[in-house]
Amino acid sequence: MAERVQKYLARAGFGSRREIERWLSAGIIKNDRGVLHPGDRVHVDDILEINGKKVVVKPNGSLTRMLAYHKAEGEICTHNDPGKRSLAVNSLPKISHGRWLSVGRLDINTTGLLLFSNDGDLVHSLMHPSSEIEREYVCRVFGKIGDDTLTRLRKGVRCGKDVFRFVKVHRIEGGKGANQWFRIVLTGGKNREIRKAWQACGCEVNRLKRIRYGNYRLPKHLDIRQWTELEPGQIDHLRKLCKAKTV
Repeated sequence: MAERVQKYLARAGFGSRREIERWLSAGIIKNDRGVLHPGDRVHVDDILEINGKKVVVKPNGSLTRMLAYHKAEGEICTHNDPGKRSLAVNSLPKISHGRWLSVGRLDINTTGLLLFSNDGDLVHSLMHPSSEIEREYVCRVFGKIGDDTLTRLRKGVRCGKDVFRFVKVHRIEGGKGANQWFRIVLTGGKNREIRKAWQACGCEVNRLKRIRYGNYRLPKHLDIRQWTELEPGQIDHLRKLCKAKTV
């Protein structure tokens, strides 16, 4: 096997291909022949060094895997945290090669569906704005909310340089008094987008949960901090949404 280094490392779960190309350009990936560059090839049993960490090239990289995880409030989506807060990735099964990469992030106060994969290219494609993949949430909102507010959210509200728009937003049962529950669908994935959009309308989100990413819904049986592995067919459905190549 001789394969471009960025393609191999992305498929093996070390990052997206673009991220790895940046590492190559920065000169932080090496082998016994020296610094590797974009387009250089690797072979089975080559030993790579990435920022001082040793990586042995395995045959055919690794098979694409994907997990659905039910994130808890208070967990964060990074691989390490100086503040020693709870990490979602610590609840996932160990992986023999590469690492689990999250498909986007949920902020510390948001719960619900978080997808992880060992395929960096697939993760990048699922997150890319051009894919316009739907994310669905339920949220509890405090404030005076009329139909004019919902119309404004559908048309788009400006928050600084950004304009946030909900593809769908409608009331659902369960709210009391000034707290009302809503189901929201959007295709963006910007940081705290839902909270900022409601805040721009004079309202405050006090509960937020993601229940769907693309065509995959959070399984009802999946309790908080539990994970389940997607079947190959489910992964292929997600691939088709973002037109990623099948590995």
